Amino acid sequence: MGWAAVLGYLAGTLPSADLAARLATGGSTDLRSVGSGNPGAANAIGQLGPRWGYAVMAADVAKGAAAALVGRTIAGGPGGHLAGTSAVVGHCFPVWSGFRGGKGVAASAGQCLATFPAYTPIDLGVAALTAISPRWKRRAFATTAVASAAWVGAGVVWWWRRWPNAWGPPPTAALPAAAAASSAVILYRFATTRSPVAAPAAPVEAVLP
Repeated sequence: MGWAAVLGYLAGTLPSADLAARLATGGSTDLRSVGSGNPGAANAIGQLGPRWGYAVMAADVAKGAAAALVGRTIAGGPGGHLAGTSAVVGHCFPVWSGFRGGKGVAASAGQCLATFPAYTPIDLGVAALTAISPRWKRRAFATTAVASAAWVGAGVVWWWRRWPNAWGPPPTAALPAAAAASSAVILYRFATTRSPVAAPAAPVEAVLP
């Protein structure tokens, strides 16, 4: 279990946004000092363009999923959940960048895809519904809180009912616990991050769990 947590955290610290900014601008743009100040997909879309921003999102989703899959290989279902949450923590608080990371939303989407695939279509539905509402699009914290609550609540239902989970591990108490832990980290980042300059937001990053 320990190795699952360590490897998950290290996977989460992979600086996809920083790498994209370096490749796109030759190192002249630091996403932590422009736009929203967040080294994530939404700010990358606003500062580097959609092509780079969505590449960052895909990379962040991939590292969350990869961490959970490796953790499951090492320590079964609980290891997958632990590694997935650790990847979110690593993304939000990377040791290599002075613990100044992104908000962890895309990484948690990867965690959900690997550990709770049965919920992924519902998750995408929640994202779509909130993304098309102008009122919700302007309230990133509120939309993230709603999506997070849905993720945790669904985890409780799947565990309680023992419903099938596609290619994910069989639902146990670790499923809602990991969802709650990742959601708490993400909501903490939203609550404590202050944007120096308004930047265009990618709706999907604001509403996925």
